[in-house]
Amino acid sequence: MRKVVMNKHNNLLQLEEHFYQLADVEEPNTFRNLFPYEEIPKIAFNDRIVPHNMPDEIWITDTTFRDGQQSRAPYTTDQIVKIYDYLHKLGGPKGIIRQSEFFLYSKKDRDAVYKCMEMGYKFPEITSWIRASKKDFELVKEIGLRETGILVSCSDYHIFYKMKMTRREALNHYLSVIRECLETGVSPRCHLEDITRSDIYGFVIPFCLELMKLMDEYKIPIKIRACDTMGYGVNYPGAVIPRSVQGIIYGLTTHAGVPSELIEWHGHNDFYKAVSNSTTAWLYGASGINCSLFGIGERTGNTPLEAMVFEYAQLRGTLDGMDTTVITELAEYYEKELDYTLPSRTPFAGKNFNVTRAGIHADGLLKNEEIYNIFDTEKFLKRPALVSVSNTSGLAGIAHWINSYYRLEKNRQVDKNSKLVHLVKDWVDQQYDDGRVTVLTDDELVSEITRCCQKLNYVL
Repeated sequence: MRKVVMNKHNNLLQLEEHFYQLADVEEPNTFRNLFPYEEIPKIAFNDRIVPHNMPDEIWITDTTFRDGQQSRAPYTTDQIVKIYDYLHKLGGPKGIIRQSEFFLYSKKDRDAVYKCMEMGYKFPEITSWIRASKKDFELVKEIGLRETGILVSCSDYHIFYKMKMTRREALNHYLSVIRECLETGVSPRCHLEDITRSDIYGFVIPFCLELMKLMDEYKIPIKIRACDTMGYGVNYPGAVIPRSVQGIIYGLTTHAGVPSELIEWHGHNDFYKAVSNSTTAWLYGASGINCSLFGIGERTGNTPLEAMVFEYAQLRGTLDGMDTTVITELAEYYEKELDYTLPSRTPFAGKNFNVTRAGIHADGLLKNEEIYNIFDTEKFLKRPALVSVSNTSGLAGIAHWINSYYRLEKNRQVDKNSKLVHLVKDWVDQQYDDGRVTVLTDDELVSEITRCCQKLNYVL
């Protein structure tokens, strides 16, 4: 019989929590009713609603050099150091970008770690991701890292089909590996791979309860990273676990007793839900959201770090010192130094994310940019709102494009009476008189403006 106890958080009487024991099944539970492989996965509902539980502090962690690097050509040591420096600036003095994880396998990776450590930044704290072996634990300790990630796959897909174990065997194996890590004095971060296809109350919660016992025994923090490895998570109220993001976080905090500050959400974007799921994890009790720059990661990618910077500001009402202009600097660095061009419509960072093309929209933007610009993109991203040029742009639209694209100071800006603007408009009109139906590209405009400037002996 369960006792009736007072909940100190809401001052309501409730039944004492169940003790969740491992369900050591003989056959894997692959939730075939939700994940029929030859059909589209199903989102089912039972209308069990859990309460919001936003932690006192929330933050971002970074996996650009780990998960992000698994999906592209490896970064050089110098590139890692430069990007790490950008992350420090972006995170601001309060270190909202709390940690960044690194591989330690190669000399290049270790050199990058040493060089980043030499910079002396408190944030992002440097952590690692290693194989579950004594040798790798000793490497973490030798370098002087406080924390490391360890892969502990938790769905029956992985336990039965990949590892060829039972749940009990997997549990015992994981606990022995984590105990080895604790014996070295290193704080383990347990990556619960494929959590959105796992038996939450038959394996995940019992496993996390054991982890909390180890934490009490060793007095060393043990983090839980809930990994939505395949992007199956959904944030709809009343959706069933294991797909329910809020259901998973509620189970970890309420039934496994994991403190919010020790929970991270790691999302993937296979079903376009990485950002919304990550925000939901914050709202329901996870302090950390694990991201990669520009969402670069395995398959469809991870939660984009820059997206969560703006999610943080919207939820908290403040950037807390984060320097969002660094996002533009990073996008330019990736293009110039890494030969990686973001898709032009990528929010906050793509070349055309705040470019208005529709004629009626352009007219509104020219009158007042707040009508069609999401916020002051010049202030937060050093990216003024732009209007694409077409046959409907007129002299004022062309002048606005030139001033914005070339970022001309007020005393150097052109207006609709400028000879340069008139000359460009004549060329634009001719394009459409000849039958053109699409807007002009930036490259075309720059080429023609350059030609007109040379003709007029004019310098922008």
